[in-house]
Amino acid sequence: MRGQELRIMGAVGDGFLRQRGHLFPWVPVCLAAGVGGYFALPVEPRAPHYALAAGLALALAGLALRVRPAATPPLMALALVLAGVCVAGARAHMVAGPVLEWRYYGPVAGRVVVIDRSASDALRLTLDRVTLRDMAPARTPERVRVSLHGRQGLFAPRPGQRVAMTAHLSPPAGAVEPGGFDFRRHAWFKRLGAVGYTRAPMVLLRPAQAGALPVARARMALSERVRAALPGEAGSFAAAIMTGDRSAIGQPTLEALRISNLAHLLAISGLHMGLLAGVVLGALRLGLAAVPAVGLRVPARKIAAAGALLAAAGYLALSGGNVATERAFIMVAVMLVAVILDRRAISLRAVAVAAVVVLLLRPEALLGPGFQMSFAATTALVAVFGWMRGRAPADVPGWLRPVFGVVIASLIAGLATAPVAAAHFNQIARFGLLANLASVPLMGTLVMPAAVLAACLMPLGLEGAALWAMGLGLEWILGVAHWVAALPGARGAVVSPSGAVLPLMAVGALWLILWQGRLRLAGLALVAVALLLWTQAQRPAILVSGDGGLVGVMTAEGRALSRARGNGFVARIWLENDGDSAGQQAAAARWQGVARVPGGGRLIHVRGKRAARDAACRAGDWMVLNVTAPERALPCRVIDLAELRESGALAVSGARARRVLRASDTAGRRLWSPRVNRFQ
Repeated sequence: MRGQELRIMGAVGDGFLRQRGHLFPWVPVCLAAGVGGYFALPVEPRAPHYALAAGLALALAGLALRVRPAATPPLMALALVLAGVCVAGARAHMVAGPVLEWRYYGPVAGRVVVIDRSASDALRLTLDRVTLRDMAPARTPERVRVSLHGRQGLFAPRPGQRVAMTAHLSPPAGAVEPGGFDFRRHAWFKRLGAVGYTRAPMVLLRPAQAGALPVARARMALSERVRAALPGEAGSFAAAIMTGDRSAIGQPTLEALRISNLAHLLAISGLHMGLLAGVVLGALRLGLAAVPAVGLRVPARKIAAAGALLAAAGYLALSGGNVATERAFIMVAVMLVAVILDRRAISLRAVAVAAVVVLLLRPEALLGPGFQMSFAATTALVAVFGWMRGRAPADVPGWLRPVFGVVIASLIAGLATAPVAAAHFNQIARFGLLANLASVPLMGTLVMPAAVLAACLMPLGLEGAALWAMGLGLEWILGVAHWVAALPGARGAVVSPSGAVLPLMAVGALWLILWQGRLRLAGLALVAVALLLWTQAQRPAILVSGDGGLVGVMTAEGRALSRARGNGFVARIWLENDGDSAGQQAAAARWQGVARVPGGGRLIHVRGKRAARDAACRAGDWMVLNVTAPERALPCRVIDLAELRESGALAVSGARARRVLRASDTAGRRLWSPRVNRFQ
């Protein structure tokens, strides 16, 4: 037995030794495992836990430098996982701030810092320097977000203005179903302590002061100038590309872009940052080469890369510096610095460096679809094109090779991001490849060069022609989006996978790409297992919203909803997670008065105090109330508002509805949980 153990250890050691020179790309993978482990914890670690994790990480890293080379990789991997836990915990405490503890109605005043639109297409403001009536500054949220409903025509909000309004505010809500997207955690890392809406006109307390939020004000001024030169959706699209301001884009256009898988062209991400840097890099190199006296005496390639890096940094600042743009800038910056240092610009090592920087700065980005889709596409593209280097088909004509490259790049990026998009958004763009092939080349050859030219000519007031050319390209892209979105079957609905599917699929794909040797094929088995688990995904038999205002029961036709109107956001998310393309009204038609509990009994949904006083039920029934239950005893199982305030949304599964899962249980007791963070 001893000899067999030694042979196994020797084989493992030899396997690690064969990975020499290819281990660095595993660094962000291990860091990400630690970050993901932190967010999966049911209880927030305390200071001694972090001290222990940091000490173990340092000890393992030190030990890795002293042991045999074959033992170094696993020790360093464990150290990086522990480091990821510490980094995520440190970030969560750094962004800590007060969170509203109750529903608030009254005056709200603050400085406008962000202007965007809500899912209901209402203009939405994020305010800082907030003041609320009868609330001490130490307990007042650092930021609140308010949607503007009703007539708001008194003045147009601008960054830096101090405004006031009478608004309804509430604490950020948790997941709409157990295990779902936790908006409370998302708001915590955005420092949003309250969200709400107003129907009363807001008033301007003080104009933007000189020097306040200069970049945000410059963004809005540039956005308005672009939209004035390009009216309509093309101008709104152009403003979004150049400044990141999407507040003027309507929901129908956004929906068409999503269905056609062209929404990535709207967000300032890797494509835009890469195209901008490529245009500037090419223009500078061409300009220096056009003057032989200069081009032959200076390192033109490095100067052009430095100029492109400055342009990308300016683009980052102008766009507002959101997470997606920061991630794109880091990736482009790593590649441009590699050019300056005479290293290979596009490699898995460069992608790994960018991922490490993003995880260290914003570890919470790991949970978002932007991070996952961006690095999935980039890693797959670099790996495939690296493998294809020198293997391009010899019979492809030279003039056709760029087209061949675009087709391959769109196909690979689409395949790499499709599972992530399907898991997060519960839809598949069946004609996304077609839409991207018809749009992405124009984005690179016309839209982005015209945008760069327009930005250069704006100080002279000569941007009109460049914006006109940019508008032509964007009109084509919008036309493609609407055409593809209108095709029968353009959008396919997908059921939400279990929490283990995406991590398992990511590990399998990364193993296939990063591991050297025949054992890499084991990654395909992991991906296959993940897909198999996805096909076996089971949705809850009963769902109850956190306020008791909506109930959903799974039937043979799909989920039946207790209401045709109201709680629209919750209804939409439930149906999307089911992979059900029906709307709320169609789902409500399935309810047919009183739904049945799996295993027998009725499911009764009662709304309002008067209806609750008169409600009757039998043993074996379930009754859901959106108010506190009456004091009289009822023979059925009663779920009322008091219980839901403690539990959050409920999910019931099992043949006889015996397993009840609470959103508060799946969310755990974390910093962002009610009554847990240190400010409350």
